[in-house]
Amino acid sequence: MIISRAFIILVFLCFSQVAQANFDFNANCINAYQNILSLKLNTARILISAEKRKNPSNSIPYLLDNYVDYFSLMTTENKTDFERFKDRKSERISRIEKDDKGSPYYLFALAEINLQFALSRSRAKEYFTASIEVNRAYSQLQENAKKFPEFLPNQKNLGMINAVLGSIPDGMRKALSAFGIRGDTKTGIRMMESLIEKLPGSSYAHFYDETVFYYSIIQTDIVPDPANYSKIMKNTEDMDRESLLRTYIRAYAGVKMGNTRNSLVELNKKPSGPVYPSYPYLDYLSGIAKMQNLDPTAALSFNTYLKGYKGVNLIKDTYLQLAWLELIRGNAKAYQYYVEEVKQKGYEFSGRDKQAMREVNYGIPDIGLLKARLLSDGGNYERAMSQLSGKTTNDFKNLMYKIEFNYRMGRIYDLTSKNELALKYYQKAIDLGKNEPYYFASNSALRSGMIYEMNKNKIRAKQFYNVAINMKDHDYENSIENRAKEGLKRVGD
Repeated sequence: MIISRAFIILVFLCFSQVAQANFDFNANCINAYQNILSLKLNTARILISAEKRKNPSNSIPYLLDNYVDYFSLMTTENKTDFERFKDRKSERISRIEKDDKGSPYYLFALAEINLQFALSRSRAKEYFTASIEVNRAYSQLQENAKKFPEFLPNQKNLGMINAVLGSIPDGMRKALSAFGIRGDTKTGIRMMESLIEKLPGSSYAHFYDETVFYYSIIQTDIVPDPANYSKIMKNTEDMDRESLLRTYIRAYAGVKMGNTRNSLVELNKKPSGPVYPSYPYLDYLSGIAKMQNLDPTAALSFNTYLKGYKGVNLIKDTYLQLAWLELIRGNAKAYQYYVEEVKQKGYEFSGRDKQAMREVNYGIPDIGLLKARLLSDGGNYERAMSQLSGKTTNDFKNLMYKIEFNYRMGRIYDLTSKNELALKYYQKAIDLGKNEPYYFASNSALRSGMIYEMNKNKIRAKQFYNVAINMKDHDYENSIENRAKEGLKRVGD
């Protein structure tokens, strides 16, 4: 009888534990989450473990576990870690599914886990499975938005999904189209911008840094525009100064938008210590920023990246940068050595690595054009123009150089708002290169369309966007075509 009574009490207690399972994003969880978004991952792990011991019925720590793994994988890109990460998904999903289905965090947490896995898989080229997870997350978020329209965190992922669908890799786009998922970049950006305004002062203010992170990636990679740089700097101003993610956002934006000197300032003062994970990509980023200022110490940053990185991306591109550095120095033997490293080392997974292989196969670049390219990419427009000043198309015997000369001239004039001159040189690049495999002609058409769109000339903008789309079998084809298609949507196709 005593045993029977004890058994009944035990069953009751166990049932109570399940019944009282909840989503409590309490102060401890917010603290852990904020540490994750600062990339203080070791500190976050300690806080998450403490919350599990204190509140074993709380499901939020299991969501945060996924955040830790996701951001850890983002910083290291370690394949072994990725395989371990995948093994943990079903356990975390099962834990969340046992919780309160009446909470706005229920579907949100499931969607967040699916989306983080999808983003991780897409970097590993596992597009089909990633597409299934995006579809699942999107459905969960839409259902949650109907149930809880005032739940602001929902807008973070809905906005991101809408914004990025137009620029995802072909393999993933085809898979998603089978599910009928079609996003709208403009809608996604508006949702993110609205959320950034609403979050401060709300009860969901702790989601601000993550929203800014994804919004910044959209502003640099999906709708790149130098004008976005000031927005990113403003939005990240209030982030934790000890946040390594803040350093990444600001440095990456500078490299992508021609503010490499500011990038180097950010990277030189980055936080460090045992609470942060290894982040080799920041060494690569430092190397690129230095290259775009023709700083020979870029070699130190690139070699540090190669030594510390355990993933598969940007290895070929790093060796290409080292080859270019030696070419600029006048060391032909070292240049050839690194060209062979480009061919032998790394993988052709990322766009930049694929392009690195094409670049070395095209042959030795013209040093003046190479310097102009690097300097203009880094925002050093006067120095870039000095490399080309006084030259004409006829000064170059090689057709590729002729096309690139006109493209580089157009690009520098474009970046310095001298639109008429930019359009003149872009047109020459189009005429010379429309049937060639280089990206110069197609990107000239894209940039011309953007200039006409900015000047409210929709007819001409549409013409040039279509020119860009109709050019095939060239470098960066998917990226340029996607951006041109987005342009057509804006001007009305």
